[in-house]
Formats: sequence, C-alpha cells, structure tokens
Amino acid sequence: MERVYNFSAGPSMLPLLVLEKAQKELVNYADTGMSVMELSHRSGLFTEIITKAEQLLRELMDIPKNYKVLFVQGGASQQFAMVPMNLLTKSRKADYVNTGSWSKKAIKEAKKYGDIRVIASSEDANFSYIPAVDSSMIDPEADYVHITTNNTIEGTAFSEIPDTGGVPLVADMSSNILSEEIDVSKFGLIYAGAQKNIGPAGLTVVIIREDLIGQAPESFPTMLAYKTHSDSGSLYNTPPTYGIYMAKLVFEWLKELGGLKEMERINREKAQMLYDFLEVSTIFKSPVRKDSRSIMNIPFVSPSSELDAAFLKKAKSVGLETLKGHRSVGGMRASLYNAMPVEGVQSLIACLKEFENKLKIKGETETNVRN
Repeated sequence: MERVYNFSAGPSMLPLLVLEKAQKELVNYADTGMSVMELSHRSGLFTEIITKAEQLLRELMDIPKNYKVLFVQGGASQQFAMVPMNLLTKSRKADYVNTGSWSKKAIKEAKKYGDIRVIASSEDANFSYIPAVDSSMIDPEADYVHITTNNTIEGTAFSEIPDTGGVPLVADMSSNILSEEIDVSKFGLIYAGAQKNIGPAGLTVVIIREDLIGQAPESFPTMLAYKTHSDSGSLYNTPPTYGIYMAKLVFEWLKELGGLKEMERINREKAQMLYDFLEVSTIFKSPVRKDSRSIMNIPFVSPSSELDAAFLKKAKSVGLETLKGHRSVGGMRASLYNAMPVEGVQSLIACLKEFENKLKIKGETETNVRN
C-alpha cells in the first residue's frame, strides 16, 4: 500500500526521509550488528546520539547557553505536574492563561500544588480566540506564568508572546515547537511532547533556564525533579533511547531543509492555502477568529454531522487520513505539522472542492426536478 497523507493531531506523520533512514539503520546501526533500540544508554554510540540531538536542537532554536535541554519521559501531561512541583517554591502562586482543553488540564493539575489564578480565558467563546495578555494582569509575586502556545484541539495559537515582566514564562509548546522561529530567551521553561513535530511518542523535551533548576526541596520525588535530569545529562535512568535517536534524525532533516526560517515559510504557505479555501467555501468554514488561527492545527466545520461523515468517508477513500475533529468539538481537523508536505494540503483542498462541487450539482439537479 502507498503512503497516505496523515492529518492526525498526534502521533503525527514523520518525514519520509527520516523513516527511510531509520528503516535502513533499524537492525544494524553504525555497523554494530545491533539496533539503536538495543544499544546501552551508557555506551559511547548512544552518547554520540544524545549529544548530537541536543546540539542540533540548540542550533535550530538558537537556545542560549544558560538553558538546559532535557530529554525526559511522561509526555506533556506529566509536565502539568512537574512544572508547579518544581517552580512553585517561593510565593507558591502562579498565573495561567486558559485557551483550551490542554490549558484546563494544566490548570487543574497545578491547583494541587499552589495558588493558581486564571488571568485570561477564551472559554466564553468556546476557545475560538486567544485572549489579550499584558504585564499589568500578572501578579509580580507569581512564581511563573503559564501559556499553551498552540491549542491542538481548538486550532488557536499565540501570534505574539506575552510580556510577563520579570516573572518567568512557562509554555506548553507541544504542538508548535520547531514549526517557526521563536525567541527562547523570552521563556523560563518550554516543554513539548515529541509526537507532533519532534519524533515518536514517548519522548518529552524540556528547555529550562538554569536559575529555575534546583528549587525543589530534598523531599521531592527524585524522578520528578528537573535537577535530577539536568545533573545526569538526561541519563539518570534509561531514557527513551529510540525516541531520542528519531528526534536526532528529524533535527538533521530540519537543518538540511534550511532550519526553522524555511520551515516556518513552508508551514505558513500550507496553512494559508487551506484558510484561503475555507474563506470562499460555501460549505466548510473555520470556527476560529482570524487573528488567532493556528498554522499547525486547522479545524473546520460543515452544516451537519451527516455532511461531516460523508466528507470523511470521501477523504479516506483518496488517502487522506485522520481528519475527524476531536471528540469534544466535532467537525474536521487538519493537522499540518512539519512533516506534512505541501502536496498533502493540495490534495486535501482538491478533495474539499470536489466534494463541494458535487453537492452543488446535486442541489441544482434536485431544484430543477422540483421545478
């Protein structure tokens, strides 16, 4: 069977060149007679892999020297707890911005560990926009401010990073990390699950400013302390070795492509193509306010669930997979992560147009019959 265009929100498609290289090296990495999955995480070969992965990520994101890069497990959901457990150590207060399902989960988890205040929310309009945030809204005594830079389910994203003054900004960047250029120095901590733009599920990347490490008390669970992973070079225990290897391949692919500047150009081109179609479509519409639209996750709706089902069936028949919207919002959703080629978006738009045209012809025919 030929490869399909997989629009899944995660785990998402990976670059074909990366998969092919991993396939080639699967059973015999670097003439060792072993797979990367069989290498000791203490071996020289794996040390080269993890060191190169960090080096490439630092280069791609222009990460300052006073930030640590950690490769950990547990997904972004574990970071919902690790962030407050590690950072709520002074005032034990934090400010959160509520922009969707994942923000709500982060807020719920953080409330177990301190005084959490929601300073802005878009829940009043079903999270269809990004609320305004400025430094006057932030408690200067807060240990940190938390945002979700891209909302996978709702299809919204911050177009500008909020100014939090002297309060560290923490960001869940799971669904838009590496999709565009960002200024890492604006953040105290960035975390991201790998399964969208980095690699396979099972790996989580944490980028943390050094002064925020080591604040947790000695009674803190060892594996949940950032200091543990920082001091050990992400090798305190066996890390997700194959996930780190795959991430390295993805970072190499990005570098060869031209880095994040070129990746952002391509991503904006892909998203604009789909948004342009949705603007003129008579059937499919974007529910997201224009100034808040994500370039990674694009939800769209039709007038009925019956039309949704009919379109999804049509899309699947032509190799366009996993376009069904999240169960909490319905409709459709196209996730255009880095590995989605322009051709995939063009194929989606062609399918949407064909589906719409057939409905128009059918409607005109039924009208003529009635007349």
